[in-house]
Amino acid sequence: MAQTLSAAGGGAARKPILPNHTQSVRSRVTRHWQLYIFLLIPLVFLGAFKYAPMFGLQIAFRDYNIGLGVWGSRWVGMKYFRTFINSFEFPRLLRNTLAIGVYSLLVGLPCQIILALSINACRGRVLSKAAQMVTYAPYFISSVILVTIVMQFLAVRGGMLNNVRAMLGMQPINLMARPGAFRHIYVWSGVWQETGYGAVIYIAALAGVNPELYEAATIDGASVLQRIWHIDMPSIMPVAVILLIMKCGGIINVGHEKV
Repeated sequence: MAQTLSAAGGGAARKPILPNHTQSVRSRVTRHWQLYIFLLIPLVFLGAFKYAPMFGLQIAFRDYNIGLGVWGSRWVGMKYFRTFINSFEFPRLLRNTLAIGVYSLLVGLPCQIILALSINACRGRVLSKAAQMVTYAPYFISSVILVTIVMQFLAVRGGMLNNVRAMLGMQPINLMARPGAFRHIYVWSGVWQETGYGAVIYIAALAGVNPELYEAATIDGASVLQRIWHIDMPSIMPVAVILLIMKCGGIINVGHEKV
């Protein structure tokens, strides 16, 4: 055996032969190393801002003492979770959170689709762009300003709603003092703020529809509603399903700032 190796390789050890899969991966990395460097940027971002902060999550399972630090604090397991679940406020908090989340999902998604279809059906380009800009602008309003606008709009004295009711001979109403109106105020103010932003994705999907489909439907005598139902709706349905699945994951993610 030694003589054979000496005769074949001149006494030098042969390089190990890598499997074809390993060779293909190494060749791809070597050939496209610039792309892999760009790939490192989001990976570093996820590691630094998404996974590294998870180190502090263990505070929820410890009797945390700032003097002892995270590792020095006593481990208590699910103690605080059991305390919260067994508290008398937990059923009401869970019920309200689910109600607001499901309500926002059932109302917000159809409104976004309807707005996108309406803007796409506008004949005038200037009108459609203006409508898109006006409905998109409220998304940039902060929660503090939004809540202030809502409170001023619904104010008993000087509010636009009660001013209109006074002009019609009706008595003023204080909706902000009615617990049953809270969910409706919360959800519909969010619809006003976020519908224009959410409709952008559907408008982008409608922009990819082949114009020949509209021309053929017009020649066949299809009305605007028929073109929307048979051309636009099937075109945006895959996008709507994906967004619905993504939004279902955030039903209980109701922020406390606006509340």
